[in-house]
Amino acid sequence: MHCRILIYLPPFFGRHSLVQEQRTIPQPGPGEVLLRVASVGICGSDVHYWWRGRTARFVVEAPLVLGHESSATVVACGPYVHSLKPGDRVAIEPGVPCRRCDHCRSGRYNVCPHVRFCATPPVDGTLTRYYVHPADFCFKLPDSVSDEEGAMLEPLAVAVYSCKRAEVGPGTPVLVLGAGPIGLVAVLTAKAMGAGPICVTDINEKRLQFAKELGAHYTVNVSGRSTKEAADEILSVMPDPPTALLECSGADSSYQISILVGAPQSILVTVGRGKPEVTLPMTLVTVKEMDIRGIFRYANCYPVALSLVACGRVDVRPLITHRFTLRQVEDAFHAAKEGVAIKVMIRVQQENFPTAVQDQAAPALV
Repeated sequence: MHCRILIYLPPFFGRHSLVQEQRTIPQPGPGEVLLRVASVGICGSDVHYWWRGRTARFVVEAPLVLGHESSATVVACGPYVHSLKPGDRVAIEPGVPCRRCDHCRSGRYNVCPHVRFCATPPVDGTLTRYYVHPADFCFKLPDSVSDEEGAMLEPLAVAVYSCKRAEVGPGTPVLVLGAGPIGLVAVLTAKAMGAGPICVTDINEKRLQFAKELGAHYTVNVSGRSTKEAADEILSVMPDPPTALLECSGADSSYQISILVGAPQSILVTVGRGKPEVTLPMTLVTVKEMDIRGIFRYANCYPVALSLVACGRVDVRPLITHRFTLRQVEDAFHAAKEGVAIKVMIRVQQENFPTAVQDQAAPALV
């Protein structure tokens, strides 16, 4: 038996409920591995499912296991698995496509219409003791990469994909709008790709200061400012208008600011998830010949993300500001929702906790 964390929404037990439930340990099928989950980061989508019952077009209509930013240890391998063995530590890429459609065969498997993504209704996630996953979507971690860093590869993969879509390269002037977890890993990724200067906007001064500590050259607090005022300040601090714009907040004003400050033929990548409809100054987009590119998760980015961490070009550890045990999962979700943390990490394999945390976690869950 093992423990999973479930969210129950109407008509079940009421919104905001987290319930622990014992279930039978699953068994791996052909091409699959049984994993003992190590660390799980809480994503904004997890919080939205817990608090609102939905994120974007995905709606929770039945009990759902949350969590998709995960690392684990291989416990057993199903038939035809040759790339992994029991004892291997891995990062879990949570989206598994059909592998057969035109999108998959062309390498764009993130837009596969049949993709099954951890903790996206109705697919259960990884906030559980044991989890079965296809072996080819598990990436072996070298000894130099910790379990927590392995879990952070998921948001880092979003940043890698975003920077690729924005064509970030050496010397690219970059504007990151929003200093949440994704915006901050975007700063780290753009810096690792040689971009610069990098400017970050947000309404929270502490997060902006943190962005500077991670390598941002300039920051602009847009709180209480009109889009024109914010745009004017961005252009006053950056030596040249940005050619890569990574919108990571989902705020209407951020999209508008991006178009106001973007250089001719710049690329705006819509990373954040905001309202379904946004009013944009499309005439300016046309005159500047700007590209607006959406992103949906990522494709073929886990190997790059792992390489960036393993070789030391990206250090994701400072982003993990709060750690909790499985027993403290409700506190963890509140910390993530209230914005007191940059990244919340839940350690599932409690025996690897430092002594102080291990004591707080007793009694252990089976």
